[in-house]
Amino acid sequence: MERNRDGYTSPLSTRYASPEMQYLFSENHKFRTWRRLWIALAKAERQLGLNITQEQIDQLEAHAEDVNYDVAEAREKQVRHDVMSHVYAYGQQCPAAEGIIHLGATSCYVGDNTDILILRDAMNLTLRKCAQVLRNLSAFADQYKGLPCLAYTHLQPAQLTTVGKRAALWMNELKMDMENLEFQLSVLRLRGAKGTTGTQASFMELFEGDEEKVKRLEALVAEQMGFARCVAVSGQTYSRKTDAYVLGALSGVAQSACKFATDLRLLQSFEEMEEPFEKSQIGSSAMPYKRNPMRSERICALARFVIQDGVNPAMTAATQWFERTLDDSANKRLAVSEAFLAVDAILELYINITAGLVVYERVVRRRVMEKLPFMATENVMMEAVKRGGSRQELHEALREHSHAAARRVKLEGGQNDLIDRIVSDPLFPLTREEIEAQMDPEQYVGRAPGQVTEFLAQEIAPLLARYPDEGMRAELKV
Repeated sequence: MERNRDGYTSPLSTRYASPEMQYLFSENHKFRTWRRLWIALAKAERQLGLNITQEQIDQLEAHAEDVNYDVAEAREKQVRHDVMSHVYAYGQQCPAAEGIIHLGATSCYVGDNTDILILRDAMNLTLRKCAQVLRNLSAFADQYKGLPCLAYTHLQPAQLTTVGKRAALWMNELKMDMENLEFQLSVLRLRGAKGTTGTQASFMELFEGDEEKVKRLEALVAEQMGFARCVAVSGQTYSRKTDAYVLGALSGVAQSACKFATDLRLLQSFEEMEEPFEKSQIGSSAMPYKRNPMRSERICALARFVIQDGVNPAMTAATQWFERTLDDSANKRLAVSEAFLAVDAILELYINITAGLVVYERVVRRRVMEKLPFMATENVMMEAVKRGGSRQELHEALREHSHAAARRVKLEGGQNDLIDRIVSDPLFPLTREEIEAQMDPEQYVGRAPGQVTEFLAQEIAPLLARYPDEGMRAELKV
């Protein structure tokens, strides 16, 4: 199909989101789901004794997929109502069933139930992609669990950690997001067949006041749509707090991905790590040497969009009037769909990056060794105390030597000569060899390697066991 270059086209469609996520929010999926819901309602009503024939059901099923958009769109221009336009169009294809389509239902029967079904499927797809990110990072964390690197507080070198342990921190936050999404899925309920204001009055009329049949009707519809239960109570719509909760969980995914991408951008600036950079990729139009972290930057950009969009359904939920008002509709069409599409784009990038992370181990070690003499001073002091030194005198001497060595590095551009200064100080009864023996980085990473091993086995493996390995790959779209 030729691309329309005269109108606005969302970059979520052309540059960012995957085809599978886009399909969930497509017209075809939406209106085919409407028809599935009408079929489910008709089947349940027939099973419970209403005058609906198998011929009518068969006709509805025969045209469940081939939506006659031209008829629906022409009708909507006349009546200004999307649901009734599609009822009319479906009836034109199914003349025998025309009179029983949408029987007893209100617009939200198809609209809201479809939205719930899309939420379910979109959350499941999001979880599968999160799982792939964790698989990629699991292999990375295990590979580098013992490689010492600088750890930071306030973006200042603090002590040491390992490259794999830092990856475990990224994983832990995404794991929390997955657990949140899983919870939202576990409490998600179909709206069901509730009628105009949620009282099921129209269905009570259809079934002549038989409450058990009305309850059974809803159970049958839910079962056909893959749900064990419907919401217990509703107005005309399901509670818009559902959207707020789900987008809150999506915001969490965006936050975690942005944290990862920001860390990687900093590490790439330090030349310790790098996102994938393709053979013919251009980093800058002006500076040929540049290797910009554009994938990570894109994650951060999209994450900001998702995080602020997460406020949208909360405002909608707060301003619903009584049993429903329509000012949620236009907003909801944008807020929910675009949050999922943007998170999908983020996860595509996250999968792509974590499948090809590069670690420059020599740079990592060099940067560690530049700072390690400062970090090792406590061990040096303890060893000197064991040999009879005064802890307070040694501490003051190390403070002076450390500041002098730092001045040499920062003001004179020289090398860190802290070891030379300690060796020359008679307060420290240690040889150069004994002091340098304290400069093994692996002595300063604590339990980091063991923590990674335990975390992968005890926290990540059970989570990933719920998601079959699909071998997902993601290509960068420009």
